[in-house]
Amino acid sequence: MSANDRQTWEDFRALVNMTPSALDDWLESEESRSAGQHKDGGESTGHASGRRIVALLRTKKDDLSEDDYAHMRKVVGYIRRHLAQRPSGEVRDSRWRHSLMNWGHDPLQDS
Repeated sequence: MSANDRQTWEDFRALVNMTPSALDDWLESEESRSAGQHKDGGESTGHASGRRIVALLRTKKDDLSEDDYAHMRKVVGYIRRHLAQRPSGEVRDSRWRHSLMNWGHDPLQDS
């Protein structure tokens, strides 16, 4: 494993704070399906990413591909950017939180 992949793994595991089963359950909810940007009325980018994140979390580190690491870098970047845009006030039922949760990060677990 390269140093870049090792850092990606560490960042991914630090920022994705939902378990695979919790993320699976969340992705089944109406709130999850309605969050994010939808192209042509289909599945949002974040929702599709969430399904991929569940698979990554269930994959052994030694079995990850370069494509997997590329997606993990995308997830890390999205979570960091989105966290920097935290709205003021209560976020429990916000689209901001719901979008982050689609990407495997529940900001309320940080509190």
